[in-house]
Order: sequence, then C-alpha cells, then structure tokens
Amino acid sequence: MNLPELGWTERERQLFEPYRAEGLLPARVAVAYGATFRVYLEDEETLADVPGRMRHEAQSRRDLPAVGDWVAVQWPSRQERATIQHILPRTSLFSRKVAGQETTEQILAANVNVAFLVAGLDRDFSIRRLERYLAMTWESGARPVIVLNKADLADDLETCRAEVAGIAGGVPVHTISSKLGSGIEELFPYLQLGTTVALLGSSGVGKSTLINRLVGQERQLTRDVREKDSRGRHTTTHRELVPLPGGALLIDTPGMRELQLWTADEGVKEAFDDVAALAEGCYFRDCAHDTEPKCAVKAAVEDGRLAPDRLESYRKIQAELRHLATRQDALAQQTEKKQTRTVHRAVRRMPSKR
Repeated sequence: MNLPELGWTERERQLFEPYRAEGLLPARVAVAYGATFRVYLEDEETLADVPGRMRHEAQSRRDLPAVGDWVAVQWPSRQERATIQHILPRTSLFSRKVAGQETTEQILAANVNVAFLVAGLDRDFSIRRLERYLAMTWESGARPVIVLNKADLADDLETCRAEVAGIAGGVPVHTISSKLGSGIEELFPYLQLGTTVALLGSSGVGKSTLINRLVGQERQLTRDVREKDSRGRHTTTHRELVPLPGGALLIDTPGMRELQLWTADEGVKEAFDDVAALAEGCYFRDCAHDTEPKCAVKAAVEDGRLAPDRLESYRKIQAELRHLATRQDALAQQTEKKQTRTVHRAVRRMPSKR
C-alpha cells in the first residue's frame, strides 16, 4: 500500500519533514507483539524494535508505540529489522485502566478516526457498558458510531434501539447481524479511503464475524458464545491494523470483559451530556448530585425527565475516576521519591574533588 492508503495526510507529511532530513522513513504500526512491532512502510512491511533510549526516556506507556501510530524508522538493511526512532504526534488515543487492581494505563490504539462500538443484542447486552465505551471514545478524540449486532437474536429490536438512542446523545446507531450479513451496508459510508476505524466491544459481541464480513474473507477465527450467558472467549489476542478492500483501515482489538476508564473527564461530559446540561441548573457549581440541596439533576429524576439508572451510572463512573486519580497521584509521588533516591545514591558514589 502507498502512504495515503495507510491514512497519510498533509498533516503527517509536515510533521515528518524533520525526520526525513535525518534519512528516516515514515511507517505505521500495524501489529504489536509485546516489545516488537510490525510496521507498514510505502509498499513494504517489516518487523521493528524500539531502542533502549526510547524505553529509558519513556515517562509512561503513552511514550511508546501503539497500533495505529505513525513512526519514523531507521532501516538501513532490508535483511534486518527496522528501528523505531520517533513517534509522530497523535490525532487520537484510546486507553483504559488495565483490568484488576493494578494502577496502570493500557494503550489500545492511536490515530483512529471512527470507532465502531459493537454491542450484542443477546443476553449479555448492557446499556451501562455502552455508556463507558462512549465516554472512552469521546475522550480519545475519535468519532463514535454504535453498532448493535445480533439483531436476529433481539427479543424486541425496536425497544433496544430506542433505549440506546436515549443515551447516545445523537451518535449514529445501526442494527446489524454480522452472522446473517444483514445491515452491513449501513457501515460502508464510514469506510472511506485512508480512514482508520477501531472495532471496540466486549468478548462475544461478534467483532470477528463482522471483520470477516468487512474484509470479505474468513480472516478472523470465530467462536460461539456460551449459551447460558451469551459471554464469549477472546478470539482476537492482539491489536492489529487490517486493510479493507475499499481502502479503509480497521483496528481490531481483543474483547474486554470489563472496561475501567483511565482519564475521561471530557469524555464523561460528552457521554452524559444530558446530565451535564441539567447540572447547569444546580445551586452548587461542584454539585455531585447526591445529597446536595437544590440539585437540578435529582429534581429531573424525581419528575421523570432523567432515568434513575442513568444518574446512578454517572455517579459510579465519577466515583471510579476520583478513586483512580487518587491512586495515580500516590503512584506518581512514589515514583518521584524513587527517582530522587536514585539520584542521591548516584551523587554519593561520585568521587569527591580535593
């Protein structure tokens, strides 16, 4: 593929000029295999490594390459791996907190234009989970599109669609059945030449089957979900940039059994724009919509303008983000203290000048 087919625009060309003067080549990260990456160059592809300098200087995982990144690589010999020297500034970035108790950010994808938020209309369907995906997408800088898959299994399709539209805030909502192939054509307008689309959703929502439909061949392994709860097992084990026949690029991501947000202040405001609009009428500017008097949001719940579950979901996400911010601050302080001790030990070991 040529660079425009990979999503290269005038923006990337200008950003890359200083690196071109150094003799480096533009490339896009297609697959991440831990510390090794597969990158697409103009009409070529190769494996690439990250130099120790970049790893040493990285302050967080955001400073290391991710699938979708544009990078400047050094590749003097086609018989050897390339080396990633620089990462171009990103237009968007998807990240989440890793599952479990660890306070660590996980980077999912970079430079995404559109995100298909896939939910299965079976027994594992959750409107509350969709709210989290919307918050993450708005925070990333990409444009969300909700894709309700398994329409053939929905007990009441129109009710489900109306419920989703009620929390979508104007985000497009499409109902499809990737297994039967129905409704897939509704997604084609988003798949323009050079456009990067990320596929996000829980395990078992049918992302792999949808990819096979969009690619036009059985590229991804698919597995049946468990009958008792409609949960699926991971069929995608790593993130990958997949070229589509029409010229778009699709980033497939492993299914997430839980989605804990990392930073999503602006994303939550967008995802809960109805709550944010109501909050303008609260008596206290920092109202948490809990026990405060003269709360416009609670008043909206009482008179039926806002669903109680919607407010409870908003409170839960805000509480999680506050707790995570506290842990992030504590971790940053520990890291700073550790670095200070390292510097002091190094100074003490230096020979004194007489």
